[in-house]
Amino acid sequence: MAQKTIAPSELIINDDGSVFHLHLLPEQLTDKIILVGDPGRVDLVASFFDTRDFAVQSREFKTIGGTLRGTPVMCLSHGIGPDNIDIVATELDALANVDFATRTVRPNHRTLEMVRIGTSGALQPDIPLGTPVIAGKSIGFDGVLNYYAGRNDVADLDYEKALCDHTDWNPLWAKPYVVDADEELVERIGKDDMLIGNTISAVGFYGPQGREVRLPLAIPDLNSRIESFRHNGMRITNYEMESAPLQGLSRLMGHKAMTVCSIIANRMNHNTTPNYRTAVTDLISTVLDRLIP
Repeated sequence: MAQKTIAPSELIINDDGSVFHLHLLPEQLTDKIILVGDPGRVDLVASFFDTRDFAVQSREFKTIGGTLRGTPVMCLSHGIGPDNIDIVATELDALANVDFATRTVRPNHRTLEMVRIGTSGALQPDIPLGTPVIAGKSIGFDGVLNYYAGRNDVADLDYEKALCDHTDWNPLWAKPYVVDADEELVERIGKDDMLIGNTISAVGFYGPQGREVRLPLAIPDLNSRIESFRHNGMRITNYEMESAPLQGLSRLMGHKAMTVCSIIANRMNHNTTPNYRTAVTDLISTVLDRLIP
């Protein structure tokens, strides 16, 4: 069978040989990657590196690459939202596994380790502010994974059905998908100081997370329904916006990925912390120590 050639319209390569959105060159890619939402947080992560070898920025995608304890590492900002993760995961995979000269898939698969460090809102009243929560299972309300073949092969279909039944899921919304984080990464990074949770990736910040500003909500008590949901003894712990497509696409592509977020607000208690930057900085340090010991 002839080897598939990826058309220029499907994978755009810039004139300098870099991938379209990220503007990264294949030789700049490292196997260990820290992902953050805020471009301003990339410098904070890189401040822990021993060396800084390059910096690239295009739109909201900022990357600094260097080394830590002799290991190549990079930090990349993905911006806000699951659609951005579709871009970031696909282009990182292309940098790892597509020969840009021939536009064909490389015969030897290269596996990336990606850890997203973010902030999040708790959906259970007993989760304290500042708690680091790992998305052991991530629940995608965004629908990104539904566009890819093999979606059911990496998803927890029983969990999805139970959640839809319990919440009386609105048929106008995208069907949720539920994907586990990479088990080995979770074991390596998640210790007694972190909570292993079930995390929702919402498709927006306001209405899609049950926030009502001026517009009324289609299902005003959705967060209460989510809070009371249990499946095999598991409860949903928190909201964020990127973990599910990251973990789902990574599983389909053969990469290792997980998300850990610092809780900066509790949606059920209606409180927040103004000092979350200290907690996030401490979390970055901890993750890097465990990812690259």
